Amino acid sequence: MSALTALLATMVEIDTTNPSLQPGALGEAALAHFLARRLRDAGLEVELWDALPGRPNVVARLRGAGRPEGEDGLSGDGRPARSLMLCGHLDVVAAAAPEAFTPRVEDGRMYGRGAADMKAGLAAAVAAVEALVASGAQLAGDLYVAGLVDEEWKSAGAAALPERYRPDAAVMVECTGLDVVTAHGGFAWFDVESRGVEAAGDDTEHGVDGISLLAPVLDGIRRLDAALAARPHADYGRGSIHASTIAGGDQYPVYPARCVLGVERCLTAGESVAGAEAEMKALLDAAQAADSSFSGSLTTVVGRDPVQLDAAEPVVAALASAATNALGRPAVLRGDMGWMDSGLLVEAGIPCAVFGPSGHGEHTAGEWVDLASVESCASALAAAARDFCA
Repeated sequence: MSALTALLATMVEIDTTNPSLQPGALGEAALAHFLARRLRDAGLEVELWDALPGRPNVVARLRGAGRPEGEDGLSGDGRPARSLMLCGHLDVVAAAAPEAFTPRVEDGRMYGRGAADMKAGLAAAVAAVEALVASGAQLAGDLYVAGLVDEEWKSAGAAALPERYRPDAAVMVECTGLDVVTAHGGFAWFDVESRGVEAAGDDTEHGVDGISLLAPVLDGIRRLDAALAARPHADYGRGSIHASTIAGGDQYPVYPARCVLGVERCLTAGESVAGAEAEMKALLDAAQAADSSFSGSLTTVVGRDPVQLDAAEPVVAALASAATNALGRPAVLRGDMGWMDSGLLVEAGIPCAVFGPSGHGEHTAGEWVDLASVESCASALAAAARDFCA
């Protein structure tokens, strides 16, 4: 077993289930402290701070030679010494069984909760920095490694990061199949509440069924998704909408007083959370027009706009060059449907590309990552850092 595979196995073994998704779960602290010790031992300066109570972000800094304390931030030849952050999230979604945190290696893959999403990328980032330190590389600019909390819920860790650190660019090390991702989709989660009148099941004079009143909204979601499918698509996927959850009523012989429908709207280039909110309000207005007894409300739970990074950004060029050399073929630049924490960094003015190993099955019992791709990812990240921070 290689040193990098062993590191990844240790990280998978540490249960970092997001407590916002599973109350009472352990959260990210144990992994944050493990990475802090590992990176401090490698010679980096390390800071831990709570982005949420008891849930710390960890950021380690390899100080660049061109930015000693008290100087002007210029490298030896007078060019600005650019800083780069390699970052990823620490948390995972809940697993059905404890065995999910026992990593298993088979046919060149590691299986386990978080192996792909996204401890493999973080392990590659740690290995890249350790390799640079061991080689005696002298970077002009600072190089950071950051582990962030809460990506699987509201991304509190990524939201807090720019308040303390503003690198010149960042690489989010999510699984991309070793492609360089410069654009990705967004999303919006909504709760639609329908209000009925509670009454005994045989009290037809007073009872109002809060569940069935949602029928026009559900039909509107189906029709809107068909319309979205007919529109021109982004290269990486199409906008969509679907009902996600529904909860209403508590016993058979009673009219339900309320029903809450959860809805996800997936967004692509040219769409926005504000536009999705307008679509949902129109669906509620149509339900009211169809049945005057309908009474409902709309709540936006979380919303993130799509991201489009300029392919001419220096961090993209550095990653593309490093990936080309590591893979022995031209790097692939593309978009991706899924939203990632990179979106918050881009919104904060920090150019952030996405690059990571090959894996699949995120959030499932069959989650895996290709171990050879993790090694290639680490090599490419080290080369990109040498280039960008030179």
